[in-house]
Amino acid sequence: MRVLMFGRGVIATLYGWALERAGHHVEFYVRPGRAADYGETVDLDVIDARRRIRGQQVREEWPVRYRESLEDDHDFDLIVLSVGHHRLTEAAEFLAPRIGDATVLVFGNVWSEPLDAVRPLPADRLAWGFPQAGGGFGADGSLRGMLLPSVLFGTMGGPAVGREEDVRRMFGEAGFALREQPDLREWLWIHFAADAGMHSQGLKAGSLSGMVGSPRRFREALLTTRELLPLLEARGVDLRLHRRSTLLFRAPASLTSAALAGATAYVPLAARSLSAHDDPRAEEPRAVCRDALAEAQRLGIAAPRLEAAAPLFASAGSGADGRPDRPQGRV
Repeated sequence: MRVLMFGRGVIATLYGWALERAGHHVEFYVRPGRAADYGETVDLDVIDARRRIRGQQVREEWPVRYRESLEDDHDFDLIVLSVGHHRLTEAAEFLAPRIGDATVLVFGNVWSEPLDAVRPLPADRLAWGFPQAGGGFGADGSLRGMLLPSVLFGTMGGPAVGREEDVRRMFGEAGFALREQPDLREWLWIHFAADAGMHSQGLKAGSLSGMVGSPRRFREALLTTRELLPLLEARGVDLRLHRRSTLLFRAPASLTSAALAGATAYVPLAARSLSAHDDPRAEEPRAVCRDALAEAQRLGIAAPRLEAAAPLFASAGSGADGRPDRPQGRV
């Protein structure tokens, strides 16, 4: 298949590399002038866990293909749309007149109603998923990241059909186990609340990398998310149907925080997931916290821990470059 990754962010690069290794033709859409900035290759330092429990270390210089324009007569079969949630609608508006005959995989955080967030795109051309990967670009442009063995998929109602099945098949043939989330809409909101808890503490530490091995910071992150569970209920989420997804936040924080701190200190995959997030200027963590707090305030839900961190994310980060095609990776 011919695959276009929208932007050259962490997630786009990791999965673009994996899909190309599986025999697909992969290109990256980037803003005009950006291809020259990036150069013809990406230096990869990736822990790939698709075939080994502890992961396989991959270090290589990967040649990549860029395009800085996109017309509606292109021949891509799939466009992978993985951008910060606060840029999702803007990206959908850009793609709508340029979609051609492609399927668009919405592949990341969503905090608003998912179909509303990408309303410019035709619903019958969409597939929905969530990456199980993470990492970050270094100052030299190299990517330190990790790929977990599975990828999460779901729908916005009803079983997967047609194009959605084709996307799942492609990722399965690339060596990923497929996890199906029965209610992806509510799962996305739960994950967003979890990200708000993590990022609120990452901002206090300078970045998520500052949380590695710290039970105290993990405890505060877990408790921050626990305070947001009533917000999810106020949005209509039935938490009884998501016991597995919320167990981490309902369990004793002293135990779970110690376990998470230990994992990030000693398990390579967990350590890489956070340690590579070392950019204190990244805007996406601020946007996640800002939008979660705004929704809590709108619905009258107390979120004292998140509110206490508000000075760190009340406005765009100082020095943030705001580039949509190289955000930090998912967590």
